Amino acid sequence: MKKITIVILLAALCLSGCVSNELSSPNTKINLSVDAEPQASFSIFYGDELIVDNAALGYITASNDWSGEVKLVAASKPKQITDDYQMLIGKRLHCVNQASERTYTFQNEAKAKMDVTFRAYNDGVAFRYTLHSKGDDMVFSEQTVYPVADGLKRWMQSYDPGYEAFYPLTEDGSASNNSFGGFGRPRKPKHNYGYPALVELNESLFMLLTEANIERNHPASWIDNENNQEQYKVVLASDSLAFNDTWVSPWRVMMIGQLSDIVESTLVTDVSEPAKVDASSWVHPAPASWVYWAYNHGSNDYQIVKEYIDLAAEMKWPYTLIDAEWDVMSNGGNLDDAIAYALSKGVKPFVWYNSGTNWAGPNSGAPTPWYRLNKPEDREKEFTSLKEKGVAGIKIDFFVGDDVETMNYYIDLAEDALKHELMINFHGATIPRGWQRTYPNLMSVEAVYGAEWYNNGPRLTNRAAQHNAVLPYTRNVIGPMDYTPGTFSDSQNPHITSHGHELALYVAFESGIQHMPDRPSAYRELPSEVKEVLSSLPTAWDDTKLLAGYPGESVVIARKKGDVWYVAGINGKDEPAKLNFSLDRLDGCGTQVILFADGSDNRSFAISQKAAVDFTSVDCLERGGFLAVIK
Repeated sequence: MKKITIVILLAALCLSGCVSNELSSPNTKINLSVDAEPQASFSIFYGDELIVDNAALGYITASNDWSGEVKLVAASKPKQITDDYQMLIGKRLHCVNQASERTYTFQNEAKAKMDVTFRAYNDGVAFRYTLHSKGDDMVFSEQTVYPVADGLKRWMQSYDPGYEAFYPLTEDGSASNNSFGGFGRPRKPKHNYGYPALVELNESLFMLLTEANIERNHPASWIDNENNQEQYKVVLASDSLAFNDTWVSPWRVMMIGQLSDIVESTLVTDVSEPAKVDASSWVHPAPASWVYWAYNHGSNDYQIVKEYIDLAAEMKWPYTLIDAEWDVMSNGGNLDDAIAYALSKGVKPFVWYNSGTNWAGPNSGAPTPWYRLNKPEDREKEFTSLKEKGVAGIKIDFFVGDDVETMNYYIDLAEDALKHELMINFHGATIPRGWQRTYPNLMSVEAVYGAEWYNNGPRLTNRAAQHNAVLPYTRNVIGPMDYTPGTFSDSQNPHITSHGHELALYVAFESGIQHMPDRPSAYRELPSEVKEVLSSLPTAWDDTKLLAGYPGESVVIARKKGDVWYVAGINGKDEPAKLNFSLDRLDGCGTQVILFADGSDNRSFAISQKAAVDFTSVDCLERGGFLAVIK
């Protein structure tokens, strides 16, 4: 009966507009239809099930309005999109995807036209707008609305410009503000939600909303349900945007499928612009030692900086981060001394910068140095000097928001760093939206409530385990995440996750540069087997597979490098749990497992070896976890 209903509906829609309006994914599992009654909209079926019903489309500019009565006047013939590309970081270095694409043309009462290009992938739907105007015009607002009915479980973060908040489980659209405008950023209304947003459509079907391919003169966006708590409207981060004749929006992305489809999806990079250059000869993802977490301070003490350089050399980590306050470094040395010392130890430094935004300057308490990268001539001077001194990359912190000016600034920084062969990490920043493909020097982005928050208050301690078990299904799906995982000792506030849990985070969380946050003494006290695995840990992966789990409860995720599979498991609950899984989906899986599981208490390990055929479950402590290496 459902199949008949779909056929009748599609036929009726086609007849009503006299334009063929349907589109199917290559495997035909995802089907969408586009309509103009009573306004521009689209619907999506997953198999026989209607999962998105009449999601509104439209734009308003100074000259035109496509949010009301329009006609669907044309649709291009379906064409097949096939993409095959290489990444330098990510959940899968070799990415292959296929999609079916059509462009639908709507005409408003003034005869002005708006094109919407849809792509149906096997793991979701992406669409973007092309606006047409006669001469100069101004974008005012987007009218895309995602319907999410009350009663559906969803994990959404209240919008914070730094994306540093939790993803609480809720079952309706009533606003619950868990955003706090970290580090001086202004609070946003509690009916604003940031990307990505995960929704459980039924027991085994999920949808994740985000956006991709932010190019120059694009603002980013968030979603808002103030007018109707079951309708999430796209809100542009800039109130207006000038254009001439034609403007093309970013891609709106809807990943759809089982949890494994969501977690393993590369849809964000699939729809983003290809790499600007081949950077494979000088971009090398790897771990870095990191001074800030243990001291709640930057790199103002040369002797402490040397300790972390020595740690990196000892642990065979290629990089160290010379963090904030290096411009006031004392106690025996300065930045140049630290760089020279690192290079003498075979360790390449990254150097921290304040983005220099007007809210994070001298009166904000944000650390120095300030205003060294804002002007093109200053960036040229700084980046040239860093490259000459042997610096491998930069970490840039404290960005202000998602408006078009800030997006352009990110692009300026990425492009200029690329020109000087400097890797880059954006911190206190927006979420990844595909730049990791376009700018292959982009190693990571923070945009997460991560381990540094143990320094800032007690809030993370009791929520970390559950939060960590949500992130692989939400934030980390869309791109690299500089969480700074793996804290075995305590910072200003304690952690109550187990050592097994913390070790698992290095693999559960993907980031091209994995900052190793703990103090040197903590790493030296670890069992030799643990130190060995940390010394050889990859940070870019040939493949990723979700083996088991549910958001907030648990995750078992496998990542492959060469002929080795790493399997990480996290228990997000405050009670012991047995994590069950199967290795059947792991291509080329070895036969022997080294397992690092919870010990008798949460500050110890149980290390064992077993045959891969017997590796189907692990008992975890409350807030526990494990890491397994399969060869």
